[in-house]
Amino acid sequence: MSQFFQIHPENPQKRLIDQAVQIVRQGGVIAYPTDSGYALGCHLGDKKAIERIKRLRSLDDKHNFTLVCSDLSDIGTYAKVDNSVFRLLKANTPGAYTFILNATSEVPRLLLHPKRRSIGVRVPDHRITHALLEALGEPLMSVTLIPVGEELPMTDPEEIRDRYINQLDLIIDGGACHLEATSVIDLRELPPTILREGRGDLAPFGG
Repeated sequence: MSQFFQIHPENPQKRLIDQAVQIVRQGGVIAYPTDSGYALGCHLGDKKAIERIKRLRSLDDKHNFTLVCSDLSDIGTYAKVDNSVFRLLKANTPGAYTFILNATSEVPRLLLHPKRRSIGVRVPDHRITHALLEALGEPLMSVTLIPVGEELPMTDPEEIRDRYINQLDLIIDGGACHLEATSVIDLRELPPTILREGRGDLAPFGG
């Protein structure tokens, strides 16, 4: 059965953030708020937790997982970024974007697209997410919490509890989130390719 933490969206309580991070480090799967819907997260490279997320979302091996990072220094560790791409990232993070980039060897193989060796990276603009990442000291492996057969991300923590109470280790109630998913931008080659139009403004990427 899930634990349910009510965490203040502007001033996250350190005690609860530390407990949430401990759950992640011990192999737990959590639901947490971002700047565009709730997401599922787990410890980077934890195979059992990643398999649980795949089952929850009915994902196949072709799905691009996302590394949710606290800042650009994390992105440079896990993704190949040249100067032109770095400038684009710097100008548009934090924000409601998921960027597809070529992965470095630091990314666990089980997170990679099997043919492309690509990875999604994201720097959300949300206080709770940043507090989690700061306490964890590394990115969270994440996917948007979209129920099987539906198209929109979940935004209400009470509904998440009703639906997933027996399938998650922790649900963080940080209040309601935006309904719209992130914009997905492929930056493996320039000019960028817009893969999904979402909450993030597409003008900087030619949209």
